[in-house]
Amino acid sequence: MLVAIQSPEGTKRIECKSNESVNSFLSKVQSAFDVNGDFTIYKERNRGNPLVSSDRKNLAYYGIKQGDTLYMSFQSSSPGSKPVPMDTMRRESEGTVAPGLLEDKVDTYLYKQSGTIQRDRDPKLCQHGPKGKCVHCVPVEPYNEAYLHEQNIKHMSFHSYLRKLTGGIDKGKFAALENISCKIKEGCKEHPPWPQGICTKCQPSAITLNRQPYRHVDNIVFENPFLVERFLNYWRCTGHQRIGMLYGSYEPHKDVPLGIKATVTAIYEPPQEGSRDFLRLLPDEKADLVDRIARDLGLVRVGWIFTDLIPENLQKGTVKHIRNINSHFLSAEECIMAGYFQNKHPNPCKLSPDGYFGSKFVTVCFTGDENQHAHMEGYQVSNQCMALVRDNCLLPTLDAPELAYVRESSNEQYVPDVFYKVKDSYGNEVIQVARPLPIEYLLVDVPVSTPNDPQFTFFADVSKTPFPIENRLLDGQVQDFPHLVSYLRQFNSDQFLEAMSDFHLLIYLATMDLLPLMDDLAPLLEAIRNKDRELASKWSRSDRWATVEHLLDCEGSSAPNSFPTENASGASNEASDSSLWICRHCTFLNQPHTSTCEMCSLPQ
Repeated sequence: MLVAIQSPEGTKRIECKSNESVNSFLSKVQSAFDVNGDFTIYKERNRGNPLVSSDRKNLAYYGIKQGDTLYMSFQSSSPGSKPVPMDTMRRESEGTVAPGLLEDKVDTYLYKQSGTIQRDRDPKLCQHGPKGKCVHCVPVEPYNEAYLHEQNIKHMSFHSYLRKLTGGIDKGKFAALENISCKIKEGCKEHPPWPQGICTKCQPSAITLNRQPYRHVDNIVFENPFLVERFLNYWRCTGHQRIGMLYGSYEPHKDVPLGIKATVTAIYEPPQEGSRDFLRLLPDEKADLVDRIARDLGLVRVGWIFTDLIPENLQKGTVKHIRNINSHFLSAEECIMAGYFQNKHPNPCKLSPDGYFGSKFVTVCFTGDENQHAHMEGYQVSNQCMALVRDNCLLPTLDAPELAYVRESSNEQYVPDVFYKVKDSYGNEVIQVARPLPIEYLLVDVPVSTPNDPQFTFFADVSKTPFPIENRLLDGQVQDFPHLVSYLRQFNSDQFLEAMSDFHLLIYLATMDLLPLMDDLAPLLEAIRNKDRELASKWSRSDRWATVEHLLDCEGSSAPNSFPTENASGASNEASDSSLWICRHCTFLNQPHTSTCEMCSLPQ
């Protein structure tokens, strides 16, 4: 018989007999996982009913049958005789996921919620007292189809889907969230490698595409319209399309049972090339640093956003409505890009043998609506699409953006058959090969909104000119030292925390050519995260910031600790504009009347 063994290193199937001794079975497990240290096999996922090493007891004694799943836990060492780190053991005690992945706080919170939907007593149908319950008012499960249809909820939440899987008499004992694989399993010795041979054991199963009934994120919320307007201003100035990375957090969404919302607090714009009709991302050397700054601020990368806006009437400010049911919502190329990002940001899940399942990473498209106004549409691609993209099976078509194409098998790569169902003219379901493939089978739409009461994680004052956004090569929108000076001059001495509470400013301070501050920013980031004015003021008196103050003084301005203040007559003591300036290429101090550097001859 075959028995599956789940472990933090993956799942493997062991061939054994019911009358086989426990010691013999444990030896097979040790050989399959290449374990040199101590481990324990449990019958239950919560580490219940361990198998005790014995030559007298067999597998039948523990009631192990064909197709059962057992659970493996390393105690003192992991495969390859490497000790298990303390943080791995801590993750196992909190709810095991794959090594290196920690469950999101929102998942840990929702796992503990009952999720049942309370219903009031119906005065027409309920014939009992105020404290009684009947079929018309008893609480229903979060995946109840009638309730979801009544509330116009198109997709159940992911945690509602988990409750549905783990409900019933067996409490989800046989429920496993298996990730789809489109690759040939490695290690099969029964035939030569592909393309010379393949067998049913290592051959990936055919895939029939289905519309995903759940979604990992149920709503996307931009915490204030100011974020969106600043991102959209680039298109307004140039007419070129733009890509941004969304940073924020995942929180419970009260409008959907056991739902999750992605709250966006900042938009980072990576290096890119764009025009009216195309976008191309360039290598980003600062990507890891930006993620590090966001992490210290309590933020994560939750998605990406791009524009697809074509002007219709410049005087009226209208744009063309090009994405609709008659054309496409996302193109095949955009779906592949979304699948790539979702695979880079997997969703940690303790119910999956691999430790992850799906992704919470979202896609937002800025395009024209049916009223020819610019608006946002949110999407995710299905887990099936993620698998096809991860294993390089999906291609865009040349002249039909609404269609994708599944690769055909070649000598270099085996591709499993992919099908989808359609209804013919008689209403009968017909299975077709996914060459080509309608994109709507891969999409899951997610609502996008902004709150009625705007929230501001970072300081935003419309009366002040914000610090320029990174990687914008436009006049007046380049991040450089003169712009830092003019930005800081808008704040007085007691507004240091407000001045520093700008995501784009923090990225510039961490990477500026003159004096990068990344290694010294931790206390400031903590102060911004906790709105701690005293800690921010203490950091402003550090030696590193004193050096920046000196450079600011050389520019003819003053640092936040000595910002221009008003004198008794109400006049401002601002420095003269005709001050010395520092070359941002060689740091030479130049006279105010020169426009090129006297040392390197480069322009100011």
